[in-house]
Amino acid sequence: MFALENKNHPTPMKIKHIALSLALMATGIASANADRLVIKGSDTLGAKLVPQLAEQFKAQHPGTTFDIAAEGSTTGIAAIIDGTAQIGMSSRRAKTSEVGAAASKGKHMKPTIVAFDGIGVIVNSANPIKGLTKKQVEQIFTGDVTDWSAVGGSGGKISVYTRNTSSGTYSDFKELAMKKRDYAGGSQKMAGNEQIAAEVGKNPNGVGYVGMAYLKAGGIKAMPIDGTLPSTKSVQAHSYPYWRPTFYYTNGDPSGLAKDFVDFTVGPGGQRIVAQVGFVPIK
Repeated sequence: MFALENKNHPTPMKIKHIALSLALMATGIASANADRLVIKGSDTLGAKLVPQLAEQFKAQHPGTTFDIAAEGSTTGIAAIIDGTAQIGMSSRRAKTSEVGAAASKGKHMKPTIVAFDGIGVIVNSANPIKGLTKKQVEQIFTGDVTDWSAVGGSGGKISVYTRNTSSGTYSDFKELAMKKRDYAGGSQKMAGNEQIAAEVGKNPNGVGYVGMAYLKAGGIKAMPIDGTLPSTKSVQAHSYPYWRPTFYYTNGDPSGLAKDFVDFTVGPGGQRIVAQVGFVPIK
């Protein structure tokens, strides 16, 4: 008798073919994941600089894909702690509590300085005020002064715009400009640098702060602080008071694609883009 092949049950040869196909699919998925870099964190870095770095990197490394989420430095550091990103962008240093939280999960928060920045104090371009002192900046953002006439302006209730609490710039500015005091009660929190620039550009009585890369937005002007504007020269010389480093955080020394991107960022090609976007190169 001849055994008839049951069409509903694959033969051993077909099972081999299916297994091989699944193995190839798995290899393809692993390969795709290997060429995908997840970067989360700082809006200051992630809204302009890192996307431009990523585009240039992709041109040199075809097949690489990026997943960039710029929602604040705190989210970047948290992403390294919980393992949801290979690189965490941050415009501030990780807090002791964050380093401890990482260590408790077996993670080591490794910072790499990728650029320097100056936090510019901005007002509406129609505001006649010519400059501010460090003391006046502190008074404005803490709410000690609430009318432009108190700092040499033509009068009008000051509208203060700040970043939100997940922002590294929010905490950096408190430390650099406000002696760690709280922001004025009526200050309005914005999600990013571009949003602050847009609001100040629409409001003749507005004041806010943005990273150097965002100072060329329409309708705003940067204030000299004690006579000094944020610039490459003043940040490098530390003569501008609100300068700071910005970081990539990784879990220990970066490896693989993350290492390649970190190396590219701090290398000559990446640092040229740093300068072009409006940050200050590290070298």
